[in-house]
Amino acid sequence: MTHSTSEASSQAPAANNAPAPESWIGEGPVLLDYAEGVATLTLNRPGSANGMNIELMQALYRAIMVVHRAPDVRVLHLRGAGANFCAGGDVREFASKGEALGDFLREVTAYLQVAIGALIRLKAVVVTEVHGYAAGGGGLGLVCASDVVIAGAGAKFLAGATRVGMAPDAGSSVILPHLVGFRRAAEIMLSNRIVDAAEAQAIGLITRCVPDDALQAEAKKAARLYASGAPLALAATKRLLWNALDVERALPEEARTVSELSFTADSREGLAAVIGKRKPVFTGR
Repeated sequence: MTHSTSEASSQAPAANNAPAPESWIGEGPVLLDYAEGVATLTLNRPGSANGMNIELMQALYRAIMVVHRAPDVRVLHLRGAGANFCAGGDVREFASKGEALGDFLREVTAYLQVAIGALIRLKAVVVTEVHGYAAGGGGLGLVCASDVVIAGAGAKFLAGATRVGMAPDAGSSVILPHLVGFRRAAEIMLSNRIVDAAEAQAIGLITRCVPDDALQAEAKKAARLYASGAPLALAATKRLLWNALDVERALPEEARTVSELSFTADSREGLAAVIGKRKPVFTGR
């Protein structure tokens, strides 16, 4: 695969003779490195809990498409920089749009929609490493759209959408019920309660819960395991599994619903309440 000089650079082999990672995207809100069949995609807005603003969503889609074009990638290792995996949408950016939020979110949800669709359709197995919060369409949505999820014991999962007067997106309205069952998915999404890592494993939301201090090593171990498998067979199996869920049919309806709700006063009140760290007062308007 050929990369521009701004997105790719090679480093000298490490002392243990294992090849050092190639930096395919070395700066910005998303980083992308590659080594030995594994592409590591890092959400890189740690100061904002990797909250998804428009730049991050655009960069996420571009990075996934780089992986799509790289035939040697067998695993995509998805992770977040800083204290959290991803705390969802960037509520401050959303709130700053005021009554224009609906028009803005049409573009935002479009990028998230195509990124999730591209993630599901990757031939590479997606192994996601979760620490801190995985919330909203950005955090919980990416977890739902992953093939294998390894979480630290301190990880927390939160749907979050109705808390700010919006609806689930990133395919989670379809995927979560398949993972944990309809009744449990409804309770998680409607109540917006936090699900800890132990419960997340017990109900099937994640693959495995590990000690926090072992998380990175265990995620890398899982990535290497799938990278050593039969790539054509793994890609075909992944395709069959995702085909059964028919997620992509729901993505446009999710995006349309989120955009429509974001025009409401309730959505603006929900965002203001989160920023102000207070309980929202919804009026149904």
